[in-house]
Order: sequence, then C-alpha cells, then structure tokens
Amino acid sequence: MRIFFYLKHFSPFGEKPIGGTSTIVHGLSTGLVACGVPVTILCERKIKSSFKSDNGCQIECFQNPIELPSFKISPDLESYFLNAVSDDSIVIINGTFHPSVYSISRLLKKHGIQYIAAPLDIYHPSMLRKNYFLKCLYWHLFEKEILKDAKAIQLYEINHSKWLQRLGVQSDFIEVPGGFLDDKACPASLLKWELRPPKLFFFGRVDIYHKGLDLLLKAFSEISQSIEISLTIQGPNEKGKKKLKSEKRRLAPKGEVHFLDPDYDRSPPSIIADYDIFCLPSRFEGFGLSALEAMLAGRVLLVSEEAGIAPHVKKSGCGVVVPSEVPCIKAGLLQLLECRSEWKEMGLKGREYAIKNLNWHKIAESTLKQYALCELDPVMA
Repeated sequence: MRIFFYLKHFSPFGEKPIGGTSTIVHGLSTGLVACGVPVTILCERKIKSSFKSDNGCQIECFQNPIELPSFKISPDLESYFLNAVSDDSIVIINGTFHPSVYSISRLLKKHGIQYIAAPLDIYHPSMLRKNYFLKCLYWHLFEKEILKDAKAIQLYEINHSKWLQRLGVQSDFIEVPGGFLDDKACPASLLKWELRPPKLFFFGRVDIYHKGLDLLLKAFSEISQSIEISLTIQGPNEKGKKKLKSEKRRLAPKGEVHFLDPDYDRSPPSIIADYDIFCLPSRFEGFGLSALEAMLAGRVLLVSEEAGIAPHVKKSGCGVVVPSEVPCIKAGLLQLLECRSEWKEMGLKGREYAIKNLNWHKIAESTLKQYALCELDPVMA
C-alpha cells in the first residue's frame, strides 16, 4: 500500500506545520510512515520542488503560480497521478470548500482513480449559516459532488456523519481523530496546579463566530461580576481580536480580559499549562487540536458538544461538554469552578487518556485497518 495526501498549502520543505489542517496531515503521515507505509504529500507552490522530510514522508510540490484558493491546479498533477498511482494506492484529498480539492476530485474521477475525501471540518448548520447563499451555491455545484463521488469520507468523529446524511450524502465514513506526536507532551514533572484566582484560556485562531468567542465572553462577563477570574485569548487574527476588545468594553468593562499574539516558539501544551481552564465553546468544530494540547498539559476543559474531541473529554473525565450557548457555557464554567479541588486529578486523567489513545502512531494503526476495508477498485486508466 502507498498513500498520497493532497493539501495545496502544505509546506514543501517540511517546516513546522502552522494551522490545523497542515498539522493533521503532518501528524497522520508521520504515524503512517512509522507503521511502514510509504507516504507522499502533494502540494502546490510557485516553484516546483521534491523533498524528503525528517519524518520519512516524500513531499512533491507542483508548480502553480496561483497560491490562493483557485480551481486552477498544476497541469503536472495529471501525469503524476497516472504514473505514480497503482491499484494498491490510496489518495486522500484534504479540505472543506476548497476549489482546488474539487478540481483534483474531477481529475481523479476522469481517470478512474478512487479517492477518500477528508473535509477536516463538519457540515454543521452553524457552519453553513455564515455566508449561507454563497456556501449553498458552492455546495450544490461543487462540494456535494466531491463527497458523493468519494469512496469514503474521513471524519474526526463518526457522529459528524449525521450532518452529511441530512444533506443527502450517503457515502461510507471513516473515523480518524486528531492526534499528537510523542515529543509534544509536557513532562508530568513540569506541570503545576496553583492556588490563585482561576485563569480561563482560549488558544487558537481568533475566529469569533466559528470558535464561539462571543458566547464565551458573554458567559465570562456574567461570572466575573461575582467571582475573581480572568480570561486570556491568544492566537492570530488581529481583526477578530479588535472586535472582541470592543465587545469586552461593552460587556465586561471591569473584567480582566487579555489578548495575546501567537507564540510559535513555545510548544502549545507548555503555553496552556500556564492557565487553569481551557475553553473551546465552538459553534462547530471538526476536532479541536488545541483542546488535545490542553489535555496533554493536564488542564481541565470546557468544550462544545459539537467538537470532535468532545467524546474523548467525556471518556477521560477531564472536563465538561456543553452546548454552544451562553447559559450552558456559564453553567459549565461554574461546574468546573466548584470542583477546583479535583482539577489535578481530572487533568492527569485527561493527560493519561490522550497519551494512551490519541498519539499519531496508534491512530495510524487504526486508520490503516479502515483504509484496507475501503476495498478500492483497480485504477481504470
């Protein structure tokens, strides 16, 4: 078996991945290579290149002057697929509402090369609601075709298939959760649980609507009126932070809310370990890698029930899972605050669960078994 991942914006020279999609592809490919499977990652940039990364993956970058989202893909991809893909190959195309993914799917269909679609997000009604008319048009013209023609659809959490089924997509589904590489976990000896006013933390792209940060701020403003507590929001997107700062002045003028720029030098678990409660109240969320990093940091969590990581938070007992609504977020935070004496025990349970169940090597072993069950037909070209 040989596996190909297509992700247009993947780094062509194996640099540290930035962003959830690249991190997922890098992590899963690393795990698959460790299982003895050859993996090639296909991307597109202005300059063509070929690179063998430190994790053993081959990265083939195809020349495409258009690096922004576009239906135009490199003309060299067609001949590459025809020469490289064999009957025992598996092609996984990654992305949600990405024009290049649609173009790749049509190219593969044209030559009878079956593929697995990995949207890396969920088609939750809240996701479709924003820019509804544009997304609705794109769905019917392009996105639905990608998914319906896929041999299987790869999701972070199998229950997310219900949203696609309601949209008329009845494909086979594969569950591949997010994971971490073994060297990313903080040593347990470095973790601390301090007696201080509780510190809430959000870590990730400051996308207000997607991540439910407006809901979190409203819940925080109500709690902070009677409890000494702080909230820190760290991540990229200055526009989002500017809007939240304006909301903070209106909702919680006396509340202690901090906004920090992203820090790419420290590991996420080491950053998160400086806080007490990790918050991910997303309206929709494919998985939530930052929440996994919080588990590795031994923190307690509040996560939305729509996040792919929610079942793992429940199973491990390291936090609360709530609907993405202000009263529920507030109630969840109060529940965590009331059990402060149990935070260390809860945090260590979450850390142990993540290390045992959500490392990329173990996920890759399970994923290979699921790929084998896809029973891809021979290449027809």
